[in-house]
Amino acid sequence: MSSDHLRARRYFGSIIDPKILLYYCFTPVADPEAIRLWQHTLCESLGLKGRIIISRHGINGTVGGSLESVKTYRRRTREYAPFRDIDFKWSNGTGNDFPRLRVRVRDEIVTFGVPDEVRVDGNGIIGGGRHLAPREVNELVASRGDDVVFFDGRNRFEAGIGRFHGAVVPDTATTTDFLTEIESGRYDHLKEKAVITYCTGGVRCEILSALMLNRGFKEVYQVDGGIVRYTDTYGDRSLWQGSLYVFDNRLRVDFSPDPEVLGRCEHCASPTNDFFNCSENSCRRRILLCRDCSRDTTRLRCASDLHGVA
Repeated sequence: MSSDHLRARRYFGSIIDPKILLYYCFTPVADPEAIRLWQHTLCESLGLKGRIIISRHGINGTVGGSLESVKTYRRRTREYAPFRDIDFKWSNGTGNDFPRLRVRVRDEIVTFGVPDEVRVDGNGIIGGGRHLAPREVNELVASRGDDVVFFDGRNRFEAGIGRFHGAVVPDTATTTDFLTEIESGRYDHLKEKAVITYCTGGVRCEILSALMLNRGFKEVYQVDGGIVRYTDTYGDRSLWQGSLYVFDNRLRVDFSPDPEVLGRCEHCASPTNDFFNCSENSCRRRILLCRDCSRDTTRLRCASDLHGVA
């Protein structure tokens, strides 16, 4: 199908069989702005929306559109030699998962605030934790028991609705908080343990695991492909509990018809895994609310001292 027909679908009809692609690739990029222009033009021609970040370290993106469009996007992106081995992770979309297309150049493809510490080559991150396939994660936990610790590489609020069993959840509002957390000393007791870092699709833990190894953690792993790949294999029947928070209009992904509800309403503490946008126009925070509290418009506003925290 021509790109004109694909654009027509965006403007004149609903998206057929909507899909979302989650992906990243750490590789040296000599001209990030040129890659930005190419990616923006490619996505626009296919009617895709989403967010793509490019830096000298590589590319990190989530895009959504029709099955046909995202398949074409995947093929065309892999035609660029440094991106040929990108592991694209698929999920079902709604057709209205992103409000717009944003393609940006930044110092880092995930903002930890350490652009000069991150080192990459054609094989990815240099000095990161060893990748564990889902089966290897379970085998390590089974063989070493309490010597293994899961370490959540996401923002604290994401862990509110889902996490690995017994995971350590750092006190982080954004990824820039991780360096302060791991240098604080409060996790020094984990430096002799086997630490398995995890995040949504794997990109944050590529960097986090390297930062931890650089700061004296002796044995650091990362879940290959993140929560998405682990739950592709095991769903929520093994070491994963609850739902997965996602940064699009779906807000969460469940892995069974009746997932465990780990979250608690911020107003009444009732069980819930439902996030809602704060009603304060200047606030980007999402708050956990039960259905009853969400119907009360006065409770759709988060605490004022949290305004501005993303």
